[in-house]
Amino acid sequence: MRARRVRDGLKGWGGVGAMAAVCALALMCVLLLPLTTGARGDGSTGLGGPRIAEGTAAADSDCKDPEKQTLPPSGADGDTIAKIKARKGEKRKLIVGVDQNSYRWGYRDPNNKGAELEGFDIDLVHRIAQDILGDPNAVQFKAIPTNQRIPALQEHRVDMVVRTMTINCERIKQVAFSAPYFKTGQQVLAPRSSSIKGYDGTLAGKKICTASSSIANLRLTADKAAGRIPKSVNLETVVPNQLDCLVRLQLGEVDAVVTDGALAASQAAQDPTVELKGGPFTTEYYGVAMNSDADDLVRRVNQILVEYRANGWQTSYNTWLSATLGTDAGPSKPPAPVYLRKS
Repeated sequence: MRARRVRDGLKGWGGVGAMAAVCALALMCVLLLPLTTGARGDGSTGLGGPRIAEGTAAADSDCKDPEKQTLPPSGADGDTIAKIKARKGEKRKLIVGVDQNSYRWGYRDPNNKGAELEGFDIDLVHRIAQDILGDPNAVQFKAIPTNQRIPALQEHRVDMVVRTMTINCERIKQVAFSAPYFKTGQQVLAPRSSSIKGYDGTLAGKKICTASSSIANLRLTADKAAGRIPKSVNLETVVPNQLDCLVRLQLGEVDAVVTDGALAASQAAQDPTVELKGGPFTTEYYGVAMNSDADDLVRRVNQILVEYRANGWQTSYNTWLSATLGTDAGPSKPPAPVYLRKS
């Protein structure tokens, strides 16, 4: 039975799942992989089943509206931008941490010539590079696992991270964020045949996979400790990269994955043997993450986002996400930006 599930899962990927399984398991311990440059274009349950009340993933009582804790927009250059512009020759590029395995967000399509990086996040990166360096292709992409996004910024390995990264209270203590550029929420992904119905009592006794340091991992750990999900939920499967969870699910090693609904929808579109179970149980926002000291870069990105939301965001959504999230972009649009951070 398990062998059949594995076979069906891999078949659903059209061969991509098999490749991903080999790559993800072999490279699980890789922390940072440089990529080629110049590419183109995440109610109370009780134990009986009702869905958990919608809310944010943050549990910090001293933190309110983390998506608003950002600096006002500005088109002025500062020290950070000046250093980026001072890079010479082939090194005069924006260094950006991205994902290369998130379908329609940041991924390589083997059917396209050159298999260059493309997706919704990648479009935004090119717009930022165009504004700062005058060339949308002046980008050095670096593939970063989920659990290395913050260290990569703190250690100045990248100028920014554009990788479906949720703004939350814990993260704004470690890195700086732009205003939101996308709205999403956590959801459960499981086989169509699964008895799991959502983020509720049907998770009892199930093995759930999450990515290390992800919102999903933090939320499930807190909810299990507080009794908001069954104590029998197994959360031991924690992997470096979110894609590794999907591979584990396809191999029959876990019963479900919890991740951002926007990512889960893309994965469900690739593999017809899995589906989203229940609706989102959090409300979250993706932001561009930068080093905490890069105030001028934060302000500049916020200025770019003002223009991008008006001219570019919808086109990118239509190109990459409408097929998986629906033609109505309304539920995914970020709120009007609020800039509460002063310095």
